[in-house]
Amino acid sequence: QTLSPLPAGSQLPCFHGSSTIRNLKERFHMNMTEEQLQLLVEQMVDGSMRSITTKLYDGFQYLTNGIM
Repeated sequence: QTLSPLPAGSQLPCFHGSSTIRNLKERFHMNMTEEQLQLLVEQMVDGSMRSITTKLYDGFQYLTNGIM
C-alpha cells in the first residue's frame, strides 16, 4: 500500500510545504517490513506502559471521567 499526496492545489493548509508527505511517510514507517513494524509497535507499547506520564494521564482520566 502507498501513501499518495493530495491533488496539486489542495486548499488544506496542513499539506502546504514540500516536507509534509515525506514526514507522514516517516511517521507511518512506510519503509519497514511487517516484522519490523510489529517489533516497533511492541517496543512503543512496552515503553508507554512503563512511562510515568502514561500512569499520570491514566490516573487523571480515572479521576475526571471514570475511565480506566
